[in-house]
Amino acid sequence: QVQLVESGGGLVQAGGSLRLSCAASGRTFSTYALGWFRQAPGKEREFVASISWSGGFTYYADSVKGRFTISRDNAKNTVYLQMNSLKPEDTAVYYCAVRLDGSRSYDAHSYDYWGQGTQVTVSS
Repeated sequence: QVQLVESGGGLVQAGGSLRLSCAASGRTFSTYALGWFRQAPGKEREFVASISWSGGFTYYADSVKGRFTISRDNAKNTVYLQMNSLKPEDTAVYYCAVRLDGSRSYDAHSYDYWGQGTQVTVSS
């Protein structure tokens, strides 16, 4: 069982930045792949970014490429999502997820554990 707790969400103006954090339980954190997804009101959950177990491989949705950066600190059992140049269309609940298979993936169905989410609101 892996537990995930996201933090760092909030209200920010367009063009601003936020850094989301997700702390995970489990002694084998360094073997997991990790992902960030988001869900806006009335829309399906969508992929944002993922990172492999080693941190050597990352994957981004086209909508966030060049603006968002995913990273991980295995010593702290934490994954981060640095979000810059935020836009109103980035407004959503952001979820982190663990994939026990250590490879990165954009497929939400391939992730095994999910956090409760943190709200990000970008005002225009």
